[in-house]
Amino acid sequence: MLFTETTAAEKRMQFRRQLKGGELLRFPGAFNPLSAMLIEKKGFEGVYISGSVLSNDLGYPDIGFTTQTEVAHRGRQIARTTKLPAIIDIDTGFGEPLNVTRTVQELIDFGLVACHLEDQMNPKRCGHLDNKTLVSTEDMIKKIKAAARGKTSDNNFMIIARTDARASEGLDKAIDRAKAYVDAGAEMIFPEALADEKEFEIFRQRISVPLLANMTEFGKSKLLNTTELKNLGFNVVIYPVTLLRLAMKAADIGLDAIMTEGTQENIVKDMQTRKELYDLTRYEEYSSFDQSLFNFKL
Repeated sequence: MLFTETTAAEKRMQFRRQLKGGELLRFPGAFNPLSAMLIEKKGFEGVYISGSVLSNDLGYPDIGFTTQTEVAHRGRQIARTTKLPAIIDIDTGFGEPLNVTRTVQELIDFGLVACHLEDQMNPKRCGHLDNKTLVSTEDMIKKIKAAARGKTSDNNFMIIARTDARASEGLDKAIDRAKAYVDAGAEMIFPEALADEKEFEIFRQRISVPLLANMTEFGKSKLLNTTELKNLGFNVVIYPVTLLRLAMKAADIGLDAIMTEGTQENIVKDMQTRKELYDLTRYEEYSSFDQSLFNFKL
């Protein structure tokens, strides 16, 4: 119970089997371990761990402030709570190619199934903002090759290359970069901030490996539904900040209610109940460790 019974190696093999199955895999973003458990309970295929969400959770903007240690350990905390495969965002890799190699090795040890590495230059920013600066294709290739070299303990760990080139270099250059990244060892491509269905379709036509779609709110991409994305031939869709935005909005409304009404009585109906929380955390099952833990009635 303290950890999922599904091993990390099994999750990585499971993820590769899922990709071969031809279905669109849905990976909502978990902002903490508890939300990852809810994602599993609801029946999704995987969990996504967003660098933006992790930065925001620490009180920072998404500009590359987080460290490799912070990200890897948060990834472990989330991955251990679910049998689902978890993909994690490692921004620009936390340094030079050698740092990328170490990052991949840490993530394998910590139970992740895949990571994505982007071709921005630090200080990086959200992929749906303007004026991003990119590293050269050659420098990104070095990092991808370094990431692939890090897969010494489990070759099923997947390297995903994200390109932010669409906004600054155009669609054709973004596709050229993606092809070069695949040649360097990337097994999946994450084309960031595509504008419309046509661009998603063109990317699918010209890239042979699995593709990841980012359906983030308030961004440059149209919010396509799962049927549309599947028909376009995409393999994975992430909803990176959705749960955090929902939770923070609910918290905002709740705090306003307490401030104005002096009580939370009128918003109790909008809360997760104690029983729902205890069921999600499997409180009763922990009585197998100690009968005194769950000796009360709700």
